[in-house]
Amino acid sequence: MSDTQEIKPEMPVVCSQGGQFATVDHMQGSDMIKLKKDDSGQHHYIPTSWVTSTKNGQVQIDRPGQEAMKQWSESPTAH
Repeated sequence: MSDTQEIKPEMPVVCSQGGQFATVDHMQGSDMIKLKKDDSGQHHYIPTSWVTSTKNGQVQIDRPGQEAMKQWSESPTAH
């Protein structure tokens, strides 16, 4: 896992296949990332345990975007 101190608002969230699927809204506590609202107006949350890198001004995660979107939560305590 990368240093979560490096995760900042507006950073793109990039899947293991290299595509951006979300944008950071802000850190929710020390172990969850709150993502900006999607097209339907819903925030989603992903655990920092998915993060593999915060280099190049983006948050890289360990899974494909489609898988991440199936597994993300609508609550910061769901994981």
